[in-house]
Amino acid sequence: MTSLSNTTTTSAVVSALRAAGCVFAEDEAELIFATARTPDELAAMVDRRAAGHPLEHVLGWAEFHGLRVLVGPGVFVPRRRTEFLVEQALAQAPDASVVVDLCCGSGAVGAALAAALGDVELHAADIDPAAVDCARRNIAPYGGHAHAGDLFDALPAALRGRTGILAANVPYVPSEEVGLLPAEARDHEPLVALDGGGDGLDVLRRVAAGAPEWLAPGGCVLVETSERQAGHAVDIFRRAGLTTRLAVSEELYANVVTGVRA
Repeated sequence: MTSLSNTTTTSAVVSALRAAGCVFAEDEAELIFATARTPDELAAMVDRRAAGHPLEHVLGWAEFHGLRVLVGPGVFVPRRRTEFLVEQALAQAPDASVVVDLCCGSGAVGAALAAALGDVELHAADIDPAAVDCARRNIAPYGGHAHAGDLFDALPAALRGRTGILAANVPYVPSEEVGLLPAEARDHEPLVALDGGGDGLDVLRRVAAGAPEWLAPGGCVLVETSERQAGHAVDIFRRAGLTTRLAVSEELYANVVTGVRA
């Protein structure tokens, strides 16, 4: 911990976080102390966390696939389970030279792929301007380009037929279940990043339908989905003409559908 920490204040912060329902209050307190630069900033961070703001929004960053990714208020927080999507992409296309992070949120997936692959042409796109601004900062170290717009409409036409990895972390919560999400997500993350329509697969269908036009021969498109939706997602990819497989991580509760252009 930093010099801001002492026994009394540490105990008070842990108590405040625990009273607010933070299960890992000690760990969160340590992160807050390590991030805060002044006592006033420390107090404000504790207040925001106790009020239910996501820890990542309070800190201003999230750990993802070995990277520290910037995350601003109102931006979708990258989940640890999505690291499984990154691993599946790297296994499928280890030599990809063009990477697109669609529905990019913070740009965490694109940044992680670029960090692992090395010299790639990286593009990230999202319909939410706040997400695009955040992603732009996270992919800048890799020479990435951030675009605002609705799915493929946001991308430069020159990417058609050239994309080696198209990672699309689409929203997949059914509309009627959004209200059942934890308050941190429901109240502080954009609805457009959560709501996948009636059955949760509306955006996934659009990605599957458009992906073949943008993929290079042998290129792959990957999406995350729930266990309940996985079978339907596989069928959607297959009907789009993609060679399809489902990968599951029981440890991370992650289901990733990969489609490859023949």
